[in-house]
Amino acid sequence: MYAKELEILKKAILNEHEGNQFYRLAAEKASDEQVRQAFLALAAEEQEHEQWLKNLYQELMRNKPPEAEKFSLPPVASPGIFSRENIGTESGSLIVSVFSIGVMMEKASLDFYREAARKTGLDAAKRLYLRLAEWEQEHLTKLESAYDYAREEWWDKQSFSPA
Repeated sequence: MYAKELEILKKAILNEHEGNQFYRLAAEKASDEQVRQAFLALAAEEQEHEQWLKNLYQELMRNKPPEAEKFSLPPVASPGIFSRENIGTESGSLIVSVFSIGVMMEKASLDFYREAARKTGLDAAKRLYLRLAEWEQEHLTKLESAYDYAREEWWDKQSFSPA
């Protein structure tokens, strides 16, 4: 009955799982404790998103129409990850690469959730996808800023200026 929705959810669940694993690996490689904690915060958010998606998946597997209110998630305050203070001591080629990959992942996630919201016929799924898109946009904005800062720091350490 919900075959199309289940396929979208399987991709979304895998996407969040991969994001969780990526940020945990990045945390393991971070030498700065604040950066490590910021990556762990992102991993925890991805894990929470995965669980919401699994809950919706389980309801649909039981051919139970999901209740929209159940998947209307309240806004969550930004944890303030990746401020300049948090990444100031962690500039190097590895952290620049991690931020770059994170930016690409978050862009792909944002596009995926916007498209999933457009395609779904279920109000509960649409609300969940749009809320997840908001969170991915927040992650993207923070990671782009951190990437720009880390890249400039790395260029400076290399005595290189692109201008």
